[in-house]
Amino acid sequence: MSSSSSPSSDSIISSLPSKDDLPSKEQVASEVIQTTKSSFASGIRSFAAGGVGGVCAVLVGHPFDLVKVRLQTAEKGVYSGAVDVVRRTVAREGLRRVRTIDYSYLLDENTEKTDGLYAGVSAPLVGVTPMFAVSFWGFDVGKSLVRTFSAIPMTLITAPFERVKVLLQIQGQKQLAPGEKPKYANGVDVVRQLYKEGGIKSVFRGSAMTLARDGPGSAAYFATYEYIKRKMTPKDSEGNLSGELSLTAVMTAGGAAGVAMWIPVFPIDTVKSRLQSAEGRPTIGGTISGLWRSGGFRAFFPGIGPAMARAVPANAATFLGVELAHKAMDRMFGG
Repeated sequence: MSSSSSPSSDSIISSLPSKDDLPSKEQVASEVIQTTKSSFASGIRSFAAGGVGGVCAVLVGHPFDLVKVRLQTAEKGVYSGAVDVVRRTVAREGLRRVRTIDYSYLLDENTEKTDGLYAGVSAPLVGVTPMFAVSFWGFDVGKSLVRTFSAIPMTLITAPFERVKVLLQIQGQKQLAPGEKPKYANGVDVVRQLYKEGGIKSVFRGSAMTLARDGPGSAAYFATYEYIKRKMTPKDSEGNLSGELSLTAVMTAGGAAGVAMWIPVFPIDTVKSRLQSAEGRPTIGGTISGLWRSGGFRAFFPGIGPAMARAVPANAATFLGVELAHKAMDRMFGG
């Protein structure tokens, strides 16, 4: 190639921006500050909206979760299926019965306790708010590593709340003698007794299985939601995204995300429920071996029907709550 066809050094230098065209230090600093403020505000909104979504998920999905946990933790033959769990729970405890029990030894007052299909609901209500808040903050950031590994610190929050929830959910199965009180008065009493029996290790039992469930489960959850959301978002003639997703489409994508989350991790959840409900000092290996001996591969899937039934409405409610919370904050604070 001849030298005449190559750009000269003078032409290259002349094409570069001059010193006067470059932004000043003050302009750069101002832009960095504005970008940081915008990112921080967006993160706070996603954090708050995630908390709202978590509460919606619990309120809608807890009865299904109770049925799932009772099927997972009951011995073979105790229940004939999910409908049998519901029937016997409602007959014995009511849909959402509130009763007064003397907890004076713990709280120095009479306290009302809610059970029935919402037994143990207080633990996830307290625990899921920060869990979903961090998860949706990671989703807003848009980094798959953040979304997946946010499950690691969240396990420190969710594992003890899961342990409390499971124990409160299953204690209603026991037929009490006249005048006999349940073993646990409330969530605080569960933690107190667990700590007394086995220290902090007992309170956090099942943490490894909670992490094993929530890590891949969270990744599948948000990946599925994002995929379906993109498929359902209106597009122009050239295939570019041209509009917002309707609330119906948001709920559809959320429900599908919930199903996608449970399918690969349900056996892990069964092991977790067994570990957290067992008396004594069970091990992961011993729990897995016991399940296999009791029914082979199928023994790892009791309660999958209620879990799938829960996944659609609970996660549709989650994403609906998140979207409505975002819209409310946009109206209050500006888009």
